[in-house]
Amino acid sequence: MSEPIDRRKFLSHSLRLAAGTALLGGGASSLLAACGSSSSSSSGARAHSYDGVSTEVGRHGGQLTFGTEAEETGFDPHSDSWDESGILYARTVYDPLAIVAMDGTIQPYLAQSITPNQDYSVWSIQARPGVLFHDGVPFDAQALYANLTASKHALLTGITLGPMESVSIIDSMTVSVKMSQPWVPFDAYLAGGIGGQVAYMMSPAILGTGKATTHPIGTGPFVFDQWVPNSHFTATANPHYWRPGLPYLSQITYKPIPDAQARLASLESGAVDIIHTSTAQSILQLRSKLGYGYVDDSGKVVGETDMGYVMLNVGKSPFNDARVRQAIAYSTNYAQYLSVVDSNVNEGSIGPFDAGTPYYGPTEYPSYNLAKAKKLVSDYERTNGRISFELSTTDNPTNSSILSLLQGMWQRAGISSTINLVDQDTLISNAENGGFQANLWRQGAAVDPDLNYIFWSSTTVGKEGGLSINFARNADPVMQAALEKGRTDPDPQVRAEAYKLVARRFASDLPYIWLDRTVWAIGADPKVRNFNYATVPNGGRGFGMMEGIIWPTQLWIAL
Repeated sequence: MSEPIDRRKFLSHSLRLAAGTALLGGGASSLLAACGSSSSSSSGARAHSYDGVSTEVGRHGGQLTFGTEAEETGFDPHSDSWDESGILYARTVYDPLAIVAMDGTIQPYLAQSITPNQDYSVWSIQARPGVLFHDGVPFDAQALYANLTASKHALLTGITLGPMESVSIIDSMTVSVKMSQPWVPFDAYLAGGIGGQVAYMMSPAILGTGKATTHPIGTGPFVFDQWVPNSHFTATANPHYWRPGLPYLSQITYKPIPDAQARLASLESGAVDIIHTSTAQSILQLRSKLGYGYVDDSGKVVGETDMGYVMLNVGKSPFNDARVRQAIAYSTNYAQYLSVVDSNVNEGSIGPFDAGTPYYGPTEYPSYNLAKAKKLVSDYERTNGRISFELSTTDNPTNSSILSLLQGMWQRAGISSTINLVDQDTLISNAENGGFQANLWRQGAAVDPDLNYIFWSSTTVGKEGGLSINFARNADPVMQAALEKGRTDPDPQVRAEAYKLVARRFASDLPYIWLDRTVWAIGADPKVRNFNYATVPNGGRGFGMMEGIIWPTQLWIAL
């Protein structure tokens, strides 16, 4: 698909949450999409015999270079927002407290155990024994306490930890985390995907010093060696890693290559060994190439994937009138969009959840109906005048062409719009302070829907000109009640029904004009093994590739 702004890079100039051609998914970072073989995708021929999971015994040694879609601003999980590339870096030098297992459950990883009390208002986290940070400091209750407390008080991560009241040390290896209310999916925040930066533990020796931004020290499979911004990030194998026999590689390097076609060309030339991509053109090209390793996340899904959409400011004219939002939805020709923009690689979207997840259900989202759109426009204009608004995105040819396509669709219904191309910082700043009418956007990626609570909640709607984490400024008491139910009720069925209601309310309120579901893919030289593979320390398989993010721990190079 296209690479529109996605809330994963900066949440604000002072409060960064994560965006990107990505944002914290900033939003909530954390992820979640499929990991299975690409054979389940709805389009594209499969010419690949290797899907990134090897049954061979891993080989130690070798160096690997990964071509990423973006560069990061730094590597401190409490102050530097990460997109998909940032999570790759994090999994290299840090370890998350938890991991997503193949069945979608959250299992301990760096933590030995993560256990709630009966009503999920208190969580106990036990440190895994015998683990050392790269500087020799032990990973224990003191380190857990220091990291979790720092996360709570940091501008970047603190807002995601609203219900967390306090952290206390129980014994030398265990801390207790007290909540102000039951918080059922708290462990999802510890799984270390998009939006889960609180999961990554860094050495207490550098907490609060700012050193981790340029010199991260964790417990991870690789030890930081060198970072040259916009050139490369290199780390070498941790000889004292707590997982016996891992990692396999002796060195791993990440090379940011923002242009998708240039990234693919680097793989073809051998300049890099593996890449990730979320653009339809690159995905189609990878699918057609014999001999390469390949996987995409168009199959099995856990939680949410990124969704592309037009975000409307419901607090500002003309989108403070529901008829205008409805007219936009009815006049958007989704079949044309998917064909022209996505080359039918991506599926259309009617809400925040994918089919196949427990949160998906009928939403009654408006389908394309130009006659209805024209009638709504006529009704509105009788008393309010002509509909006209500014449609914004980042300044690149792909996004400009997307907006021109949408502009033409809406013009057929009598809706006038002008295109505003800005830099990414300006686009995000305007989203935060309400200085926009409509933005091309991408958001979602969360192992549990609660990771998007702050972006959907009525409690985070700010006044125009002031910071609003709910960028669309959609304050809906029915949705808010459902979000609280999803956060506090331990019954999976009750939670699923709550999020189905959230999706229906989005279809009614229409703060987002849904477009498509993002597909991520990995392409690799055939010598690269296990790029779609992870194991849970206590036994069993973990999810491999999610949202273009892999686990470098078990990568290896075949001769």
